[in-house]
Amino acid sequence: MAETPIDPEAAEYVYRQVADRIAADIEKGRLRPGARLPGERALAEQYGVAIGTARRAVQELRDRGLAVTLPSKGTFITTPEDRPEAE
Repeated sequence: MAETPIDPEAAEYVYRQVADRIAADIEKGRLRPGARLPGERALAEQYGVAIGTARRAVQELRDRGLAVTLPSKGTFITTPEDRPEAE
C-alpha cells in the first residue's frame, strides 16, 4: 500500500481520519455499495493504527450511515438509498 493517510500528530482523532479516508473511498466509488470492509485487524494493519482505533472508525462509519455490520458476516457499505439525508 502507498503511504498512510493517517497523521497521529493532527488535531483530529485518528479514528476520524480513518473513517474520513474510507468515506472518501466510498464517495469516489472505490468502495461500492454492498462491498465488504476488511476486518478490524486488517483495517488496523492497513492504516497503521491500533485495533481499537479501527473498531472506533467502523463505528463512526455506522454512525454516519455509510456502513452496516451484520453479526458473523462482516461490515458492508450501505446503498445511497439506505443512508440518512445530509443536513
